[in-house]
Amino acid sequence: MTTERLYYDDAYTLHFEANVLEVTVHAQRPALVLDRTYFYPEGGGQPSDRGTLNGVRVLDVQTRPSDRAVLHVLESPLTAQRVTGAVDGERRRDLRAHHSGQHVLSQALERVAGARTLSVHMSETSMTIDVDRVNIAPETLEAVEALANQIVLENRPVRAWFPTPEELAALNLRKLPEIDGKVRVVDIGGFDITACGGTHVAHTGEIGIIKVIKAERRGETTRLEFKCGERALRDFQAKNEVINRLTAALTVGYWELPEAVARLQEQNRALQSELRAARERLAAYEAASLLASASSYGAYRLVARAFARSADEVRLLAQALVAESGVVALLGAAGEKAQLIFARSADVPLDVLPLLKKALEQLGGRGGGRPNLAQGGGASADLDQVQAAINAALTMLA
Repeated sequence: MTTERLYYDDAYTLHFEANVLEVTVHAQRPALVLDRTYFYPEGGGQPSDRGTLNGVRVLDVQTRPSDRAVLHVLESPLTAQRVTGAVDGERRRDLRAHHSGQHVLSQALERVAGARTLSVHMSETSMTIDVDRVNIAPETLEAVEALANQIVLENRPVRAWFPTPEELAALNLRKLPEIDGKVRVVDIGGFDITACGGTHVAHTGEIGIIKVIKAERRGETTRLEFKCGERALRDFQAKNEVINRLTAALTVGYWELPEAVARLQEQNRALQSELRAARERLAAYEAASLLASASSYGAYRLVARAFARSADEVRLLAQALVAESGVVALLGAAGEKAQLIFARSADVPLDVLPLLKKALEQLGGRGGGRPNLAQGGGASADLDQVQAAINAALTMLA
């Protein structure tokens, strides 16, 4: 059972009528096989079309492996013998432009960067090409974009057809087909010729601007993300809005943003350094005050307290305490993710890790560390609960 795939010869018609050949199920959803369709089924890296049949939403379109029939997966059952189909025109236009843009960009990558396309992924939100080259220089990518957009501006005609075996053998295809039987070829105005079953524009001008927005190394390959047409316009608009907000906030021109951000980063580093030094001085003063009233653990001084402050502050205080000789500090920070910080001075022969494990039995959470410094927690606990956990650890020192 086969379906006549009308989109092969016409990627622009969106409304049609067809007879139902089979009522079936796919992925636990009702599905129909039609005698003819303009709905493109998922394949070749291109997502399937969406739309309606007799007003019922088409959620997916797939090709059945056993007989190549096109399965129209529906939101709800449909029992009519004849249906009226409506393809989502905005989605079709977007995917048609991006698939055509991918052909142009892949050929430009080969010609300018010597980068061969290995795989393509297309979705409603992103379009990527993986190529067999790494470390493509920014200026090379600019040249690739320039060539690709030149082909768009020339508005070259695009032809899709099924050549005879003799014609196919004579074509200089960018990518050889991996299928048996008839092969569909798409010719982008003589610039790129490759085997492809997807939907494409009639002229390259419909693709709109082609813009590579990201290039990242993935092992021995590079993944390029790009946008075409309306997606590229929306991307530009969003980024331009951000740039305008930043230039207004920093009172600079957009061309001055890198230097302005660099200055802010340098100022932030300096302020962070100053803040860290101030916190360390404050922790030293507080440590001296706590040690002045510390209890004794043999010949050593013991500070065992819970605080309603951040774990970072408590950790800094613990470091200030054990910077002095002969100190054991069993400290805790209450909060949504309570933390215990147990430490001791270098000259104290005590392993604080067993103390932490004892406290965590009551407080909950996980932790670990070394004989001189152990930390843990993660469970929500108030001040009294953290102090109770510290007190549990103190019983091991009695």
